[in-house]
Amino acid sequence: MDSSQRPSQSVTVFRSAHLRVINGANLGDGMSFAEELTLDDIYHLSPVADPARLSLVTTSASPFRIAEDSEIGTPGADLHLDCCVTLMSGNGQTTEALILVETDTEGHAAEVFVLPLAPMAAKTDYVLVGVNPDNALQKFAQIACVSFTRGTLITMASGAQRKVEDLAVGDRVLTRDDGPQEIRWIGHTTTRAVGAFAPIVITKGTLNNDTDLVVSPDHRLFIYQRKDHLGAGRSELLVKARHLVNGASVYRQVGGFVDYFQMLFDHHQIIYAAGIAAESMLVDTRTRAALPHEVEEKLASLIPGHRASSQSEFDAPEALLARPDIADLLRRSSMG
Repeated sequence: MDSSQRPSQSVTVFRSAHLRVINGANLGDGMSFAEELTLDDIYHLSPVADPARLSLVTTSASPFRIAEDSEIGTPGADLHLDCCVTLMSGNGQTTEALILVETDTEGHAAEVFVLPLAPMAAKTDYVLVGVNPDNALQKFAQIACVSFTRGTLITMASGAQRKVEDLAVGDRVLTRDDGPQEIRWIGHTTTRAVGAFAPIVITKGTLNNDTDLVVSPDHRLFIYQRKDHLGAGRSELLVKARHLVNGASVYRQVGGFVDYFQMLFDHHQIIYAAGIAAESMLVDTRTRAALPHEVEEKLASLIPGHRASSQSEFDAPEALLARPDIADLLRRSSMG
């Protein structure tokens, strides 16, 4: 699939001008790309800093392309994932952020965007303590990875329920479309539960789930609408967990660390977790970089049938999800 046909993905960014050096070698300058950064410079996040939605079309490597529906940036322009910076606030807390550079037709930098991986507070000073140009793509991929958290009950081919951390390669899991399927690879990462990595808790019964379901923010849940209360024009929908957040029955679980587990099958699948349908990990142009190097290199032989099929035709339009009662509406839609 060429880049013009791939669906866009959205991230929330700050303009570099909103994060300026107030003390240091680059005094007065906004956040920039790796070659222009100086360690120990102190940055200040402006009180008027307004995060914006940057939509992009990804490929397996940088540069990406700014999508037509982006709130910020020049549609069609190249977007380079330059580096990952580490910033330290006055209380010693560190925050990582990805630096994205928009270039013009001649390859010159036109705009720099800052994608925080944890919340950043306005009117706060941050010391630049690290610049890493080598791990930015992997960090960017990890945000989009579909992950279950420790303790999530997965429905096996036998109908039994097993915790995701107890699964092993070769175990047979029940899938919605292809019946029992063997797990080909399982990944496990532990990360701070902040910002883009803070999991989403969907409390028991919210979507007719048997227990609380805790997943990564971009994890898509499969909803079958018996009645189209949403107005999507179709019965089958995929909805990202973060779009369901209402602060009550669905909320972000911030703080501490979280264990994330990913599983791959021969094909991208819809499986059953906590009694409801949810997707397995999809290896696509963005998430491939999150795989361990040895797995990424051997992907074709390890999982010869894996299709980079995102089932994006089932994605619910974001405009329809922007309502506080969306979780309750989808639950009622699934019940008829």
